[in-house]
Amino acid sequence: MMVRAGLWQWCCKLLRRDVAVAFAALVALAAPLPAPVALAAPAATGSPRPQQGLKVVPLAIHSGRKVHRYQVEVAQTAEQQAIGMMYRHQVPEATGMIFPMNPPRQASFWMRNTLVPLDLLFIGADGRIRNIIADAVPLSEAPLSSLGEVAAVLELAGGEAARKGIKPGDRVRW
Repeated sequence: MMVRAGLWQWCCKLLRRDVAVAFAALVALAAPLPAPVALAAPAATGSPRPQQGLKVVPLAIHSGRKVHRYQVEVAQTAEQQAIGMMYRHQVPEATGMIFPMNPPRQASFWMRNTLVPLDLLFIGADGRIRNIIADAVPLSEAPLSSLGEVAAVLELAGGEAARKGIKPGDRVRW
């Protein structure tokens, strides 16, 4: 009888331990996972950091009687355009990045690995802004597209177009 009682106690301990382990595993599995953030390293640098050393040119946006002046980096090559303004923590005032497209074509961007909101200005072959996507959401992979073929896309700090009154039809020169 004593052996049976000892065996019973041993089985109960083992069962309680297994139930506790199983319960802990269920709790861990039920916990919400953090949202994935893609931080794929750009091919050019091998690490997730802003690209540097791009050519900088003056750019002017003629909006009514006002002229807004910027110093913009030129993302000329396909590799430079693929990285764009990824990994930046700020866009300094009166700066941006231009993406020339030769020949003009339909353009579509996303905000993967882009940490700050941006305004995307799609510029037609005539130098006029075709459409603007304002305050694009950081890290979003939703497509942000031009309305028709464009010769360039200009990225500025989020909200810049609204602050300056820049609108479709305004002329861009660089």
